[in-house]
Amino acid sequence: MMARLRISEGFAAPAWIIASSLLFAVAWTFIKLAGQDIHPFEVVFWRCLIGSAILMPFVIAGKVRMPLSRLGGHAMRATSGIIAMFATFYALANAPIATVQAITFAAPVFATFGAFLFLGEKVRFRRMAALAVGFAGVLYVLQPGAEPLTPGILAAIVATIATAFTTIAIKRLVGFDHPNTVVAWSFVLPILPALIVSLFVWSWPQPLTWVYLLLTGAFTLGGQTAMVRAFSLADATAIMPYDFVRFGFIVGIGVLVFGDVLRPEVLIGGGIILASAIYLAYREAQLSRRGPASTPRVT
Repeated sequence: MMARLRISEGFAAPAWIIASSLLFAVAWTFIKLAGQDIHPFEVVFWRCLIGSAILMPFVIAGKVRMPLSRLGGHAMRATSGIIAMFATFYALANAPIATVQAITFAAPVFATFGAFLFLGEKVRFRRMAALAVGFAGVLYVLQPGAEPLTPGILAAIVATIATAFTTIAIKRLVGFDHPNTVVAWSFVLPILPALIVSLFVWSWPQPLTWVYLLLTGAFTLGGQTAMVRAFSLADATAIMPYDFVRFGFIVGIGVLVFGDVLRPEVLIGGGIILASAIYLAYREAQLSRRGPASTPRVT
């Protein structure tokens, strides 16, 4: 019974991050669709406002708490988060969705080293190997030098760096606050700065775009909740490699929804990425059988 419990615990964090990957992949679809009608910066504002509106009933009912004790930390996380959102949403509107995802896959590499440097997390060789293999697959898909350095591509690079800092901030915050608290502040705090920026490019959405915006708010809220829950259960270095699974979801959406041409490099690189994630899942399950997780839980 104990062995079975530990196996389930070993897969809990990967399950949350994979769920987050699926939710974010769907959210990216609606972000890109909405960005075809209104400016991407305005999409950021509506994403935060709608997500906060969904959260408020839970806050009022006391299901989600928003204490002010670590507001400074949440503000720092929101700062890197809004930079990542502005850059990501702009990239999605101005570059192929699979290319944006491939570039942003570098975030786990930066986050892994950041977690090692700033959080003191232990980085096992096999974790680093899984990250390296997954990133090699991403580079194979991207084919460096083949893609022009457009504003959309540059925005994706900025998003990658900002996302890495956001990942580190989330991991630090969930050591003290409940995951739902971290998610709530990440939606509420960016509303005002996002509104100020979006006013310079403002236009009212078309009726169908409102549907895209509502779904963007809902799916990003679900994705954030699942991601933060994963960070509360395990080290960032243990769970970030599973985020490569999002690539498969994104490629499928690019082909089915946006008519992207599926290049052989995408299939081969995607297979490399998936293989690294599967191996890491097997390795972490082995470790969970040997003893309980050493990372603190947030309850």
